[in-house]
Amino acid sequence: MFEHGEMAEASQLAALAQRFRPAVLAAEQTLPVAEAFLPLLPLDGLPRGSRVSVSGAGATSITMALLAEASRGGSWTAIVGVPSWGWAASVRSGVAAQRTVVVDEPPVSQWGQVIAALVDTFDLVVVDPTHQVTASDARRLAARTRERGSVMVDVRVDDGRRRFRWPIDADLSFSVSTSAWSGLGDGFGRLDDRELTVSASGRRGADRQRRIQVRLDGSGHLAAAASMNTTPMNAAPTNAAPTNTAALPAVDPTAPKRRLRSVG
Repeated sequence: MFEHGEMAEASQLAALAQRFRPAVLAAEQTLPVAEAFLPLLPLDGLPRGSRVSVSGAGATSITMALLAEASRGGSWTAIVGVPSWGWAASVRSGVAAQRTVVVDEPPVSQWGQVIAALVDTFDLVVVDPTHQVTASDARRLAARTRERGSVMVDVRVDDGRRRFRWPIDADLSFSVSTSAWSGLGDGFGRLDDRELTVSASGRRGADRQRRIQVRLDGSGHLAAAASMNTTPMNAAPTNAAPTNTAALPAVDPTAPKRRLRSVG
């Protein structure tokens, strides 16, 4: 039988073993996501220790919806240099503001060190670098996320700023496109519900491209979703335009043309 002191020491050792368990276990765990995104994720969640890339029109909105479930469940999030991130929009989407920290874009010379420090501390780290991430920084951050079991998300929106390709491919890549808006009438109304198509591909069992169509309501909530066909990664791409345009208002061909661009 253990004496009292020996039992306390064993308890402390068990706690230390749990804290410093092998990093490989982190990759077998996931952070929860909304049910609508499950068809895109073979592991039924965001794999800990991975990097996720989200790009396209609507990338920020989808990122908020993607992280909301984990944030509500207690995960802490750091947002680093993402101009398109809005507090009101993120809260409406379900992200917990009390567990979210926004950090200004650090100097390029310190970017890798700052992100590595945040990966050590936060469950989710969202970045949008406009400089070329070096191969050494990319490798170091990939190793750090695997070791700590964090998830790093790089968001790329079409806001006119130049982006560079990462030296290492993301574990999961999401491509977002807007299919239709609703809410506008003939000379009145406002943009409200938004339909988006989200495609996912990558590694860790995601070698087949998967697509879903989601709808975000006017408040930013994920209101509906529908799975689309799963496509092999080597399948020929299609240039077919989305066919669901029922929600789009009628256009007067004689009216002056105005161009709207969605960047979030």
